[in-house]
Amino acid sequence: MKKVLFLSLVLVLTGLCSYNANASNYTANDKLIDQMFVVAPEVVNHTFSDLSLVANSPAPLAASNKDAVIAIVLDFFLGELGVHRFYLGTEVLTGIGYILTCGGIFGIVPLVDFVVLIINNKDISKYVNNPRFFMWN
Repeated sequence: MKKVLFLSLVLVLTGLCSYNANASNYTANDKLIDQMFVVAPEVVNHTFSDLSLVANSPAPLAASNKDAVIAIVLDFFLGELGVHRFYLGTEVLTGIGYILTCGGIFGIVPLVDFVVLIINNKDISKYVNNPRFFMWN
């Protein structure tokens, strides 16, 4: 049911976006674009061999930066793929486990994750960066 609802939503949004899209309505101001390139700050690309950048990199996002509502919505629509777990900072193997077990043991694990996230939506800190397959355990 979720997949049908999601697919219909995507089709409706695609239809609405393509209805008003017409390339002849857009023009480019070349002088303004050139001026933007002149005043834009220069971005320096660093390589992974520069270990000082890795040592001074900020810590992973704290639990306060993770929103329970976003995790719940991701679980509702993409729970079988474990996308909500990636958002919460789990390891890659947990997401692969969701996919290989047909959506987390045929969709049971994402359903329990969904209920647990709804019940504990005030403090999801114990689910952030949680490496376990069953995050509520």
